[in-house]
Amino acid sequence: QDVYKIGGIGTVPVGRVETGVLKPGTVVVFAPANITTEVKSVEMHHEALVEAVPGDNVGFNVKNVSVKELRRGYVAGDSKAAPPKGAADFTAQVIVLNHPGQISN
Repeated sequence: QDVYKIGGIGTVPVGRVETGVLKPGTVVVFAPANITTEVKSVEMHHEALVEAVPGDNVGFNVKNVSVKELRRGYVAGDSKAAPPKGAADFTAQVIVLNHPGQISN
């Protein structure tokens, strides 16, 4: 969701856990930048967590990564179990529910 630099702590990406769990000590990879780092701590509402589960909005401190390297929209995932990757292309089916005016080719 976002990335912050917090004095005395360092780089803190913030976002929602969609699947799996996020624990301190986990090695994560950020896609599509392919940056690998270790999670130092996980917090929710200023309280340290042993693990974050799906649905939790958390901030997590990462080692040796600057705020400039990470961007809003990057996906963090476990580097060992099906790490996230950027897609070269994809096929989508789009349904326009409401469009004021005319859509042309």
